[in-house]
Amino acid sequence: MIDRFPIAQFNQLTTPFYYYDLEVLRATIDAVKQQVGGNPFRVHYALKANANPKLLKIIKDKGFGADCVSGGEVQAALDAGITADKIVFAGVGKADWEINLGIDQEIFCFNVESLPELETIHELAAQKNKIAKVALRINPDVQAKTHAYITTGLEENKFGISLSELDEVLQKVKILRNIDLIGMHVHIGSQITDMSPYADMCVKINELQLYFEYKGFKLKHINVGGGLGVNYEQPDAHLIPDFESYFRVFREKLNLRSGQIVHFELGRSIVAQCGSLISKVLYIKKGSTKQYVILDAGMTELIRPALYQAYHHIQNLFSGLPAQTYDVVGPICESTDVFATDYRLPETKRGDLIAIRSAGAYGETMASRYNLRNLPASYTSDEVRG
Repeated sequence: MIDRFPIAQFNQLTTPFYYYDLEVLRATIDAVKQQVGGNPFRVHYALKANANPKLLKIIKDKGFGADCVSGGEVQAALDAGITADKIVFAGVGKADWEINLGIDQEIFCFNVESLPELETIHELAAQKNKIAKVALRINPDVQAKTHAYITTGLEENKFGISLSELDEVLQKVKILRNIDLIGMHVHIGSQITDMSPYADMCVKINELQLYFEYKGFKLKHINVGGGLGVNYEQPDAHLIPDFESYFRVFREKLNLRSGQIVHFELGRSIVAQCGSLISKVLYIKKGSTKQYVILDAGMTELIRPALYQAYHHIQNLFSGLPAQTYDVVGPICESTDVFATDYRLPETKRGDLIAIRSAGAYGETMASRYNLRNLPASYTSDEVRG
């Protein structure tokens, strides 16, 4: 809804910029906490979605941990006040310095993605005379029914340990004295809105539990990853993702042992809908068959449409005129710098403010300085509204 945006205050700010509605963020987190309460569930916010310190502070204050995929994200979580015992560290290519940071800080768990990584973590932990807690990230060969670029749980994938390798890895775990295997980790993909892949994943996890026990391992922790999607088409009608259906799958389908804890790594579903990219119209260009809205924001500020052909709802915050059809594009010197084609907007003019919605996830965190552009500022509703 346009009245969500303080347009008078926006007119005083330099575009493009990211705008975060903290009322939406807090309501989203509270909806998660309502579903988690009373269950053996723990939530680790996935920093790769958005690592803005203003948002991280709220997420930390609400009691969530952190899911990190780089040493930089581990440090950002620590800087935000998230304690090391709530930090999980995944990533297929952890550098030695990143592993050492996790060991030195005694983070809760490394999500290990290969046998060579497991051996390296053991070696570095042994040098420090420490024990590194790990969970094995296993590819369950479950189709996530999402975009091919963000499917991560198939048998042949750069992420995680394939089922065919698992026996060899467990044999190695038994002889690595500086490794403590505390759990398994499964993550099948991102922007998942159909709950059936999660149910399929639970079946695989239940089977894996039996396999681990057959091999002599009792796991205290089951990490089911994240990946819950959001509604990009109608953000105002679906500000809060369907957490009730999501968590119900795991309550009903997982066969947990006594004392086991389930860990979730939610990112997009927590921050996407609270954020918008605010841009100004530079020009209206009329071609022979098309007309273009040329914005001062581009793929450098929100790369998802160019990278994934992703849809984002676009609003003109000024105009109430009858709709026309436009291609909405950015200023970057690339043909893929397009937010939408044949998109219906109220008649749009130079100087109008445009909100590109659901940009709280993978907007700011993926921004670049390509074409030597400046990185945009970010503002929260608390700051702008006073």
